[in-house]
Amino acid sequence: MAGDATDPDRAMRRRSLTLGLLTAAYFCSYMDRQILAIIQELIRKDLHLTDTQLGLVQGFAFAIFYAGLGIPVAWLADRSNRVNIIAIALALWSGMTAACGLAANFTQLLLARIGVGVGEAGSSPPSHSIIADLYPPEQRAGAMAIYTWGITLGAFAGTFIGGAVGHAYGWRAAMFAVGAPGLVLAIVIKLFLTEPRRGLSETTPLAADATQPGMGEAFKSLWRDPIARHLVAGVTLISGIGYAQGAFGPSYLQRSQHLTLTNIIFIVAPVAFVISTVSGLTGGQVANRLARRYGLHAQAWMIVGLHLIGTLPYAMLFLARNSHLAIGGYWFALLFVTSYLGPTFGLLQGRAPLQLRASWAAITLLCINLIGLGLGPTFIGFLSEQLRPRFGEESLRYALLSVVCLGPWPIYHYWRAGVLLKREAADRVPVEKMTLFRPA
Repeated sequence: MAGDATDPDRAMRRRSLTLGLLTAAYFCSYMDRQILAIIQELIRKDLHLTDTQLGLVQGFAFAIFYAGLGIPVAWLADRSNRVNIIAIALALWSGMTAACGLAANFTQLLLARIGVGVGEAGSSPPSHSIIADLYPPEQRAGAMAIYTWGITLGAFAGTFIGGAVGHAYGWRAAMFAVGAPGLVLAIVIKLFLTEPRRGLSETTPLAADATQPGMGEAFKSLWRDPIARHLVAGVTLISGIGYAQGAFGPSYLQRSQHLTLTNIIFIVAPVAFVISTVSGLTGGQVANRLARRYGLHAQAWMIVGLHLIGTLPYAMLFLARNSHLAIGGYWFALLFVTSYLGPTFGLLQGRAPLQLRASWAAITLLCINLIGLGLGPTFIGFLSEQLRPRFGEESLRYALLSVVCLGPWPIYHYWRAGVLLKREAADRVPVEKMTLFRPA
C-alpha cells in the first residue's frame, strides 16, 4: 500500500501531536469558512450584494467544489501519502482566503471562494483516515471529538478575529488576517505530521498485499450498510440545519435582535465558544464511556437524547423578540446540539473497510457539504429574499425559523442507527461485513 508510512511505534508515540496538528488544520478550515458570516454585512454594503448572492458565496458555489473534489482527493488519500495532501490543501485554501480580500465585485468574490472550496476538499478525508488508523474503536469518538473541536475553535476565531479586524480595518484586512496563518501551518504539518501505517489501531491490520478497491466500490459498500446510511443521513441533515443558521446567524442578530457587531464579537461568540467546547469534548468522552459500558448503539442514542433536549431552546433564538431571551435559548441549546460530530465520524470510520476509510469520509462529507452546506445557506438567502416584501428586515427571522422544523428528521435516523447497532451486537452478526476486500 502506497503512502510512505512511518514506523508503527513512532506513529503511536506521536499520535497526540498528529491529532493536534490535524485539529489545527481543521481549525484553519473553519476559521476561513466562518469569517464570511460575521463580515457579510460589511461586504453586502460595500459590494452591493443581495441575500441570494451571499447565500451562493457561502453555500452552493463553495460547497459544489469542496464536496465534489473531496471524492478524487479521497481516492488519492487511500493510495498515497496523506500528509502531503493535507499540507498542499492547507496552503491552497489559506492563500485563496487572503485572495478574497482583493475582490472588487460579486464574481471575483465568488471565484475566490470557489478556490477556498477546492483547497479545503483536501483536508478532512485524509485526516479522518489517519485518526482512525491511530485510535481503536473504543477511543475513536473521543479522538474525533477533539478533531472536530477545530470547528468550534475555528468558528469562534473566524467570528472574533474577522469581526474585530473587520470592524477596525475593514473586511478586506480581515480576510488577509485569517488567511495568512494557514500558510505557516502548512509548512509545520509537512515537517512534523506523522503518516501512520493503514489499519495500525486494528486488531486485524490490513494485509500488505490487500487489493485496493475503487471509488465505485466505496459507494456500494457504504450503501449496503444500513447503519452507515442512517448515520450519513442524520449527520447531513443536522449539519444542514447548522450551516443554514450559522451562515446568516450574525446578520439575523444585527437585523432582528439589533445587536451590534461588537456585541456579537465580545459577548455572544465567546460564550458560545466555551459552551460548544465543553459540549463537544465532553460529549466525545461520554460517548466513549457509553460505548464501553453499553455498546456502540448508545452513542447514536446519546445524540438522539441531546437533540431532543436542545431543539426547542434553539427555536427560541428565532421566536423570541427579546434579545436576552433569544441569546439565552441559543446558549442553552448549544450545550446539547454540538456533540454529534465526534461520535458520528467515529462510528462511520469503525464501519468503513480499512482500504476505504478516506473514501467513506469523503462520501459522508460530500453529502454533508453538497446538501447541507450547499443547499442550507443558499435556501435561506433565497427564502429571505422571497419573504422580504411581506416582512421587510424580519424576513431573515422567518427564513431561519423554517429550518428548525426539520429537527425531528435527523433524530429519527440516529434512533434507527442505534436500533440496528444494538441488534447487530445482540446477534453477534455484522449488518455488513467490514472486511469486504480480501488479499488478492
